[in-house]
Amino acid sequence: MTHPLSSNPQPRKGNLIIAIDGPSAAGKTTLAKLLAERLGYLHLDTGAMYRTVGWKASKTGVPFDDVEQITEIAKNIKIRFSLRQEGENRVIADGQDVTTDIRSPQAGEWASRVSAIPGVRRAMVALQRQAGAGGGIVAEGRDMQTVVFPNAEVKIFLIASVRARALRRYKEFKEKGMAANLEEIERDMQKRDERDATRADSPLKAAPDAVLLDTDGKSIDEVVAEVIGIVQEKVLKA
Repeated sequence: MTHPLSSNPQPRKGNLIIAIDGPSAAGKTTLAKLLAERLGYLHLDTGAMYRTVGWKASKTGVPFDDVEQITEIAKNIKIRFSLRQEGENRVIADGQDVTTDIRSPQAGEWASRVSAIPGVRRAMVALQRQAGAGGGIVAEGRDMQTVVFPNAEVKIFLIASVRARALRRYKEFKEKGMAANLEEIERDMQKRDERDATRADSPLKAAPDAVLLDTDGKSIDEVVAEVIGIVQEKVLKA
């Protein structure tokens, strides 16, 4: 099943906007994917969008300090998600499946660098808001509840220690057969955290009305159950 960012082929149960933010490897993508499946919502993986812009810049040889060219890439790139029957989200950029290419450690670095460019963020935010205009969406990233969907009915900010997040990412890479060094991942994660939190445009932070959810020592099932409870409470109060 293939769909553009601006449509939602999934059956909806209500039309809430659920915005999930947090630092790298806090569990946002897994949580958002499972939550979307449970609710019949569209899962909007915004991190994949920034990774894809970074991938395109690298592929075409555009220097990461060339703000104008990278902004043009963001304005013109065609990104869509292809949902397979087994529930796997594939990322298609300009007709090419880049799902594997954008999940490398290097792609994460690319994403952090291009996401600091105001023109790139404006282009991506426009697409993200278009996707969520009708509700029925679980959007995850680093500025969903502060910038993209400030009026989201449910706002979740995931937190976890750097060590726990580095271990999570290390295991992911190993399971995929990718080379990985735990200490290096942890160092890179700390640098990325600082860059994301201190950038001038849309820094990573929790909205005042966000629910802070610590994922350290919790299984994904426990985290999903907590968020489902928050969503149900919101629906009852509506």
